[in-house]
Amino acid sequence: MAEILVLVDHLDGTVRKPTLELLTLARRLGEPSAVLVGPGTEPAIEALGRHGAHKVYVVDAPEAENLLVTPAVDALAQIAADTSPGAILLPSSPDGKETAARVALRLGSGLITDAVDITAGGDGGPVTEQSVFAATYQVTAHVTRGVPVITVKPNATAPEPAPVTPEVEKRDIAFGPAATSARIVSRTPRERGDRPELTEADIVVSGGRGVNGAENFVVIERVADTLGAAVGASRAAVDAGWYPHSHQVGQTGTQVSPQLYLAAGISGAIQHRAGMQTSRTIVAVNKDKDAPIFELADYGVVGDLFQVLPQLVEEIERRRS
Repeated sequence: MAEILVLVDHLDGTVRKPTLELLTLARRLGEPSAVLVGPGTEPAIEALGRHGAHKVYVVDAPEAENLLVTPAVDALAQIAADTSPGAILLPSSPDGKETAARVALRLGSGLITDAVDITAGGDGGPVTEQSVFAATYQVTAHVTRGVPVITVKPNATAPEPAPVTPEVEKRDIAFGPAATSARIVSRTPRERGDRPELTEADIVVSGGRGVNGAENFVVIERVADTLGAAVGASRAAVDAGWYPHSHQVGQTGTQVSPQLYLAAGISGAIQHRAGMQTSRTIVAVNKDKDAPIFELADYGVVGDLFQVLPQLVEEIERRRS
């Protein structure tokens, strides 16, 4: 069975959800092996084994904490050269895509980014599904040269436990000159709330121009908190200063693919659709029955969001009581 390398996305040893999804997808292709780069990452090993990582390559190097993506590139490229894996999977984050591109170049391999699904092809190699041209088309693709290097969008699948006791192998990596050419000189911790990360959330509730003011986003937030969801915003709402840019969903913002996407007061311009069209279920609330968002929505409510959303919250709370 082919070994499938998965680059671990973690924060101080806490494994992020997209990595657990990658391990689940990797089991469709072969035997998952996790590549864990960074010092003090031992707490991650248990979580990786719980989700099917038969082997964990530990690169416990201080360079990984103080340098940019190149230590992970060096680690993946050298481990891949030694193991000849069936594929290399990475999260489709900015760092993940940069790392993937550099690894593919090092290995002389083909690269696929932003996959939303992976299956095994007739030859056992990975076949991916992608949404392209602003999510207008769904295409399948496979790599024809070298080790397939693939980045996968969050929420491509649900993480499924498959407990094993992983073999842990510590690796000493020879970091090249490129790895030390740029250093992190300072860090400012990002303020985190109680809501899930936008890219990782199973449910996203977004508001647009129809929210009509920053003070009215409390309506969107209340629905999100009732559902345990992340809060998103359209470009129009962000440009108006009603919500932070980090919450923008769209082609020039964050691309999300949750199980449920609730769009309130969003017309559905192509720029926004490109960032959420791969959501599993889309619900739209808009006063304009001809709004383009209804062409995309699985369920639509024609009505005033300030009347519809409070009723939704009341109904959810009633059913939970």
